[in-house]
Amino acid sequence: MTLLILGIVVFLGVHLLPTFHDVRETLIGRLGENGYKALFSLLSIVGFVLLVWGFAQAPVVQVWSPPYWTRYVAMVLMLPVFVLLIAAYVPGQIKAKVKHPFVDAISTWALAHLIANGDLASIILFGSFLAYSVFDRIALKRRPATGLVTVAETGPARNDVISVVGGLLFYVVFLVWLHPILIGTSPLP
Repeated sequence: MTLLILGIVVFLGVHLLPTFHDVRETLIGRLGENGYKALFSLLSIVGFVLLVWGFAQAPVVQVWSPPYWTRYVAMVLMLPVFVLLIAAYVPGQIKAKVKHPFVDAISTWALAHLIANGDLASIILFGSFLAYSVFDRIALKRRPATGLVTVAETGPARNDVISVVGGLLFYVVFLVWLHPILIGTSPLP
């Protein structure tokens, strides 16, 4: 469990840096823009590896037993996650309306998995990501004051079609093939 918590602290800690403008600017001043980005990337990878490894090694301590139907709730909640992930990088009306689709995808992903999993490691992992995404969403509203303005981009309607169709295809591929391979369990009954 220690590796999981360490991984979460490192990964989410690095991703919280942009919300602290002074700390970020101090690091950029010392390391340069490229040095900051390199350190950010390196620590992100290290944190991610630690949390994945820690989650895989964590003992199964069942805190609550979710009813069987919660897996279906999670599968429904996961549908927009993949659309939002693509919309974050393919500017269209979805991105313009949602404003921060990547953050919303993280919070929906975390909530879906909290609903469907009752073990301690899952609660720690997904609860941490849900808390992070809520904090980041609030921080994004205050970012113009820090100088880190994020502008909601828009693009042609075909980008929304790409986001929806691509997201649905990605959802099916992940649900049927990638989740069992990468995570080790199938969300399907």
